[in-house]
Amino acid sequence: MTSATTRPARPGPRHAEVTAGLALPARTFTVTRADLVRYAAASGDFNPIHWNERIARAVGLPDVIGHGMLTMGLAIRAVTDWAGDPGAVVEYGTRFLRPVVVPDDDLGVEATVSGRVAAVLPEPRVRVDLDVRVGADKVLGRTRAVVALEG
Repeated sequence: MTSATTRPARPGPRHAEVTAGLALPARTFTVTRADLVRYAAASGDFNPIHWNERIARAVGLPDVIGHGMLTMGLAIRAVTDWAGDPGAVVEYGTRFLRPVVVPDDDLGVEATVSGRVAAVLPEPRVRVDLDVRVGADKVLGRTRAVVALEG
């Protein structure tokens, strides 16, 4: 019997089959103002720069911006989908370079995540480096994850 907490993982790559330079499938995520409201409710982060245009502009932002942790969470999905198991990520970090400006329309903004295996490590682990952009702008920097793979 499968429950939400014991969901079987999708088979991911095996450590022995992965080489440095291997590209992960690119992913594109759309973020709308409605997504910001849902994320605020789930995270408890109700900072008005994420929902109030007047306040966002008053503090020097161009408009309402997405939560940094939401952007970070979307980016790691490219890795967990590739690995087949969210629990395979054993380390993850990034630097926030630019805010993700979310327009007040039904289209939102698209963040594109691409990645590659930067290093094959022992134990059997790999380091994955991600490139996260909105349009031509890189919004996250030094985005890296260490992933444990099956032998």
